[in-house]
Amino acid sequence: MTIHHVEPVLGTVISIDLVGSHDRDLLARVVHWFHSVDDVFSPYKESSIITAIGRGRVALDHPAVGNDVHDVLARCEALRVRTDGVFDVWRLPSPNGTSFDPCGYVKGWSVQAAADMVTDAGVSDFCINAGGDVAVAGLNHDGQPWRVGVRHPHDPGALAFVVLTERPLAIATSGTYERGAHIVDPRTGERCAEIASVTVVGRDLGEVDGLATAVFAMGLGGIDWLSQQPDVEGCAITHDLRVQATPGFGRHLASTVAVCPSSSSS
Repeated sequence: MTIHHVEPVLGTVISIDLVGSHDRDLLARVVHWFHSVDDVFSPYKESSIITAIGRGRVALDHPAVGNDVHDVLARCEALRVRTDGVFDVWRLPSPNGTSFDPCGYVKGWSVQAAADMVTDAGVSDFCINAGGDVAVAGLNHDGQPWRVGVRHPHDPGALAFVVLTERPLAIATSGTYERGAHIVDPRTGERCAEIASVTVVGRDLGEVDGLATAVFAMGLGGIDWLSQQPDVEGCAITHDLRVQATPGFGRHLASTVAVCPSSSSS
């Protein structure tokens, strides 16, 4: 017994798998949550609070700015400090024409909140995948640990590696897969293209989503920085398919699947 649902929202397609559950009301709440996040945070919507803040029409202390926005901005500020300004949502080109875009944190944060909602409802086996930002827990419908494939940076039909999840895990990947060099270093305003992709795993998807974006902007030195961060591991793949990984990243990989051929790790 598994609920499987696919929902186009947040500028991507979100797949929701609830194993051992037939709770359609829970699914409806999760889907409603994602659409409410889209309404509030989408920089593509002129009516969103994020666009209003970016355009200066609404101040942060305005009653229309809800608790979720304050929570996200507080977490983004913590990441800005933690990364010495590499992750800075106030200095990014936004689709709405402003320089304020928290999307590099919001998608992962919203999926983590949905995962917490599912867990609180008593569902212990699930997978929520939002365009490569994944929150998983428990076992899949075959009673086996979830296996999360990370796309090869150059071949959309191939995998770079497979993450094997034996406990609740958050997985986020940033790269040039479909949108090209779209990640900007807020310190310079330049688009980043030194590496092809970065994957970060940890406990909280909002955190690992933001860290994946930051490490991608840091370039080749980003994995060394990430290796000093607590409770996260990660891997960067260069355009010529060299691999740099934190010391503990390998323990998350399925032993039967190799990272990119002709690769090396550090």
